Amino acid sequence: MGRNTPESLARWKSRRKELDRARKAKRDGDKSEPTQSGSIPEQVRLLQIEVQRLKREAVSHAMVRDEILHLSNSKPPIPEWMTEDHSKAHRSPGVPTLFASDWHWGEVIDRDQIGGVNSYDLPIARARAHRLIESAVDLLKNHMVRPDYPGIVFALGGDMFSGDIHEELTRTNEAPIMPLVLDVWGVLIWCIERLANEFGQVFVPCVSGNHSRTTHKMTSKERNHLSFDWLLYSMLDKYFEKDSRVSFLIPEGPDALFRVYGHRYLLTHGDQFRGGDGMIGALGPIIRGDHKKRSRNSQIGMEYDTLLLGHWHQLIQMQRLIVNGSLKGYDEYAQDGNFGFEPPRQALWVTHPEKGITFQMPVLVEDNLEKCGLNWVSVFERGAA
Repeated sequence: MGRNTPESLARWKSRRKELDRARKAKRDGDKSEPTQSGSIPEQVRLLQIEVQRLKREAVSHAMVRDEILHLSNSKPPIPEWMTEDHSKAHRSPGVPTLFASDWHWGEVIDRDQIGGVNSYDLPIARARAHRLIESAVDLLKNHMVRPDYPGIVFALGGDMFSGDIHEELTRTNEAPIMPLVLDVWGVLIWCIERLANEFGQVFVPCVSGNHSRTTHKMTSKERNHLSFDWLLYSMLDKYFEKDSRVSFLIPEGPDALFRVYGHRYLLTHGDQFRGGDGMIGALGPIIRGDHKKRSRNSQIGMEYDTLLLGHWHQLIQMQRLIVNGSLKGYDEYAQDGNFGFEPPRQALWVTHPEKGITFQMPVLVEDNLEKCGLNWVSVFERGAA
């Protein structure tokens, strides 16, 4: 939907004049037909619909971004450093991508209700976000040969907030949604600045999730503009608009398409895919959904090589698809559903200019040293603790 343009206002004024003439003719006893086909009540109804539409468009997403946030679409959506061939100049592993999604900011997870395997609240969320960035920097800078990167992709995959979509979440969330927006906004500003300082350039593709919606049910129309995820991304875009190191891709629809060198990625949240069972789990509906999306996109010239999605809170890293984990980790819903334990972690990988996806490194956001042990190798014996 576009903004409240001069053309649309002129069209509305013209219809308004016709209605005024028709009303005057009726008062004067003129029984002639209105200037447009249809009865006067019908014209009134249509004009009322048009007025409501214009009111909605007056505060549309375009007006919010252009006139309130003063954001323009002049910046190229895909930075040149992501598509140029840097292999000869840098001899680096490629371009890293850190995938952040399903933070569920504001949710509270009670460790006593899930056997003590996890807990989550705002202090823990902030600590995990900090550990995510620092661990990713450490892996890429200190554990790779020739760690000279042209930049980094920091993909935001939605469900950044717990949201108020269920009665139990409204009752147990740590804070109302608006303070949470400001809180995670500040955290992400630090995350992006930290990445920019380390890698020089940061590209941030963003899609909205289902938990951050403002409606009772998910909608197909205006999905992004009814989501606090979209508001968060736009606020970040505004904050970094004068920082040439940072660029955003915030699509109007549910999918974001971008390239790293020649490798084509499609980022989506993943709530479009539904189903699964106790045997195959989430992999069945995800693979079926990927197949359908590839078929649809091939018909409209928007093919992709790798699908990126969150939503399922289960880390799966393959060549054709990458499913992200979550920042919050195992919760009461997973416990009730008897889902397999999944630690809080996020996906990290590197795209090479010639070989595509090469290194894939899950980033653990909790300290698991005690669980893993200190010995570099040991023999597991039956019955041993």
